[in-house]
Amino acid sequence: MTCRRYIVTGRVQGVWFRGSTRGEAQRLGITGHAVNRPDGSVEVVACGSEAALDALGEWLWSGPDMARVDSVTREDLPERALSGFTTG
Repeated sequence: MTCRRYIVTGRVQGVWFRGSTRGEAQRLGITGHAVNRPDGSVEVVACGSEAALDALGEWLWSGPDMARVDSVTREDLPERALSGFTTG
């Protein structure tokens, strides 16, 4: 299992970004979380197969219809055991 942290910037708060990310992660079999950050970005921590994480990373560039994504940064994380996918 691989884990990654993504930081997504742009118009990503107040546009159902976290909820949509949870739905996409669940569809891909990914565990982790999506949380709003004080600077207006969204942090996504995701654990799953390389292929699933690559697919989520691509999806994050578009997000839900109302979002406008300016950038997505990616950081590899040590493997961790996470259960489900939460938003906060």
